[in-house]
Amino acid sequence: MTQPQLQIIVGSTRPGRRGLPIATWFHGLAVKHAGFDARLVDLAEVGLPLLDEPRPPQRGRYEHDHTRRWSETVRTGDAYVFVVPEYNHSYNAATKNALDYLAREWAGKPVAFVGYGGVAAGARAVQALLPVVASLGMVPLSGSVHIPFVRTSITPEGRFESAPGLDENATGVIDELLRLTTSLGAARTTPPVG
Repeated sequence: MTQPQLQIIVGSTRPGRRGLPIATWFHGLAVKHAGFDARLVDLAEVGLPLLDEPRPPQRGRYEHDHTRRWSETVRTGDAYVFVVPEYNHSYNAATKNALDYLAREWAGKPVAFVGYGGVAAGARAVQALLPVVASLGMVPLSGSVHIPFVRTSITPEGRFESAPGLDENATGVIDELLRLTTSLGAARTTPPVG
């Protein structure tokens, strides 16, 4: 049996972003966990323009190659972790844009968040994303990972150093994602009765 695929999505695309070293740290924990086929997906590399599809994504009829590539990437995922910054008490535009491009590809799959920022530790970004992912039919975990004062956690070499207890918190999120992925995956593959 193949492992479910966990996509760790780097939500920030701006130069100097802290999301990539954080996502790299989380990816390392997911690989060590060994319950998932963990993949790092960087929205800066995906390179989506501002939503430019003429039809609603629910139809799944995409005109542009970048949308078809993004659809295929997301479709192969069984669970997602969005690594998101908090900007102005909310999430960033690149994350929302990436979510809005698609519909059916996200539905029925679990999602968790690693939020980061200043004193609020990305909590407001995560809170604002919950109704968005719910409207896409995703199943958000009740717990998230929050990183306060993120600037102090990045080394001069650009590596993320986790605070005491953060690795355990993140591993707990991965455990819960695996439980939920297994349950939801079984529900998606079970034929309806009747």
